[in-house]
Amino acid sequence: MDQPGALATTVVCLTQVVSEDELKDDGEYEDILEDMRQEGRKFGNLVNLVIPRPRPDGEPSPGVGKVFMVYADVEDSAKACTGLSGRKFAGNIVQAGFYPENKFAQGDYEG
Repeated sequence: MDQPGALATTVVCLTQVVSEDELKDDGEYEDILEDMRQEGRKFGNLVNLVIPRPRPDGEPSPGVGKVFMVYADVEDSAKACTGLSGRKFAGNIVQAGFYPENKFAQGDYEG
């Protein structure tokens, strides 16, 4: 689940959820966004959802392949972290962990 010693935050980062190719297609991206929004709401008050997309010019784009869910409080984000970790999405085993709020706020999706 979360990293040892990582502080619980309102931001949950999911990995092993989406591939770069899926994110390049506008229709697929919208479907993934909606699926993630529906899943995220099951755990509490989801206030923001960010799924970084690859840049059209092919340059590396930070955070591609990750899904960031922001909750109103740590209680909801903790439920999401526990509930989503280990779940299967499109054949992948999802990894979920807390993400530093300050890094997320700065648009730093690499952590």
